[in-house]
Amino acid sequence: MATKTSTTKKTKKADLAGAEGAVSVLRIRVRAYESKVLDASVKQIIDTALRYDAKVLGPVPLPTEIKKYTVNRASFVYKNSREQFEMRTHKRLIDIVNPSAKTIEALTNLSLPSGVDIDVKMI
Repeated sequence: MATKTSTTKKTKKADLAGAEGAVSVLRIRVRAYESKVLDASVKQIIDTALRYDAKVLGPVPLPTEIKKYTVNRASFVYKNSREQFEMRTHKRLIDIVNPSAKTIEALTNLSLPSGVDIDVKMI
């Protein structure tokens, strides 16, 4: 009888760690209400990282978060008459592998348009 051997999938992070030793990843999540402003700021972040020879993974589009609000049109009567409003939050994910000190300094000094929210984590 032959026995089955199980193989496990390696993640991208595990592959990078095995190839380069200890890997530090700068994970940037960018959020905005307008997708055009978001894409322009993501392009600015990637251009800045590539200028300092950093390896960039992304941008990865994350699911758009949609918040819907239903409001009665009239204040007292006419319950069946309603309006719906929604707020869409567009999100992108960028990973910068082994960023140098100059890269991190350039990214912190970057001026992005208002309405763009940035979360930075070091993994």
